[in-house]
Amino acid sequence: MKHVGRFRQVKLGTHTIASHGAIIARNHKYDWLILLLLALLEVILFIIKPFYRFVGKDMMEDLKYPMKESTVPVWAVPSKYFCIDLVEANIVNGILFPFYDQMYSVLLPIAIFILFYIRWSDVYDLHHSILGLLFAVLITGVLTDAIKVAVGRPRPDFFYRCFPDGKDLYDQLGRVVCHGKDSDIKEGHKSFPSGHTSWSFAGLGFLSLYLSGKCQAFDRKGHVAKLCIVILPLLVASLVGVSRVNDYWHHWQDVFAGALLGLAVAAFCYRQLFPWPYDNDGWGPYAYFKALEETRSNTNTSHNTNALSVPAIGIQVVNQPERKNGDAVGDLSPILHEMELGGRRF
Repeated sequence: MKHVGRFRQVKLGTHTIASHGAIIARNHKYDWLILLLLALLEVILFIIKPFYRFVGKDMMEDLKYPMKESTVPVWAVPSKYFCIDLVEANIVNGILFPFYDQMYSVLLPIAIFILFYIRWSDVYDLHHSILGLLFAVLITGVLTDAIKVAVGRPRPDFFYRCFPDGKDLYDQLGRVVCHGKDSDIKEGHKSFPSGHTSWSFAGLGFLSLYLSGKCQAFDRKGHVAKLCIVILPLLVASLVGVSRVNDYWHHWQDVFAGALLGLAVAAFCYRQLFPWPYDNDGWGPYAYFKALEETRSNTNTSHNTNALSVPAIGIQVVNQPERKNGDAVGDLSPILHEMELGGRRF
């Protein structure tokens, strides 16, 4: 009941984009700059050639799965073909591929954040949720691709990336001598960890934490329906991870590591801006409650200033000089003299 009372006491709708948007943007301008730098670093890591780990003939038993297209939701297909057209037109060379099939882990949460803003008109919640989400996704992407480039683990379908015609060739040391497409071979050395899985758990994991705070899923009232809302984004992220194994793009260890990485970064970024969902104030960002306390403090200071001005007026009345010509106040000297004598008696 404690958090319910505070929930009713707060004044939602007083911090809108029009009233506080510019202030928040100025306060967090360096955060947005860091986001741009992270995005640039992510693109650079995607372009860098990974470490080509030794792959021998005796290792091919686990790497002979057929090459398949990635399982992508139907609504994401247009953006996929848009990126392919750009690549074929030599406008970009694969730069957009790390992002096109991950839009569901970014756009879907942002759409939900906007719906909450329409309902509550709290720009602190909107700004900090989007900022935290983008930090979670981009930090996860940078960590994932940095590990991919450093490890260079071959994918389960590496054999047919290396030997598209099925005819394998090895040098004197037993190392593979690939004659496939350079882009396929390069991508074939980026198995660990799973980028799709880590990005999905970063974005949808952040959304899960956000929803659990908003609906107070851990208020000890036993509403299982709230848990279903919280688990749904994690279920979608899990299915994305399963699809990566089914498509033979990743080993199960890659998916497991990607899920842990994404969830850990999502929780870390969420806690920078929001309390834990089971907290009494878990439904709002720290910045909102700080602004609320500052508003109350300014209001109390104003009331105290007005109250202190009242005794001063009384002192002016007591110290007024003797009035003549039959004024109502009259001469106060006898009264003050009696008060002085009374004080001496005690």
